[in-house]
Amino acid sequence: MKVLVCTDGKCDIDVTAKFAHALAGSEGSTTVLTVVPIPRQLLPQLREQWGETPSSTAHVDAEYVGAPGSMQGIARSFPGDDAVIEQYLGNKRIELCKPVVKAIRKLGGDSTSDVKEGHEIAARIMEVAQEIEADVIVIGSHGGGAFQGLLGSTGSKLVRRATRPVLVLR
Repeated sequence: MKVLVCTDGKCDIDVTAKFAHALAGSEGSTTVLTVVPIPRQLLPQLREQWGETPSSTAHVDAEYVGAPGSMQGIARSFPGDDAVIEQYLGNKRIELCKPVVKAIRKLGGDSTSDVKEGHEIAARIMEVAQEIEADVIVIGSHGGGAFQGLLGSTGSKLVRRATRPVLVLR
């Protein structure tokens, strides 16, 4: 069985690992996923943190690729933005996914991790579930919204919209 475990770092690592390992079985595998929304406003802070500086001759990526039309409305950017985002995503993968992967492997399971950028978190989770042909999606129930009850908005969307089983861990 292929299990997709979705985490934002707030899950109980041992409980999640035990359920995922039990679901996957000895022949199955587990992918631990986190979806990270990256506001483009963070890029200057990330560049500063990692020591990168914007180009002094071009103000937007489009200048490098010769995008036609007006440059108005295009966010200021530079060619290193993709690398900055990749580094940020890699750090989030280590921070949020690695503890769960390690716990599953400690139990003897086969586990990998993945991180995706996206603002529509439930939609990205469903895309990944389809890509890896997951048999089940596992997600936590720690919803912080006052109107969401015990299930967060991402969990609620997955339970209502997913085309495959969703296991909600408390």
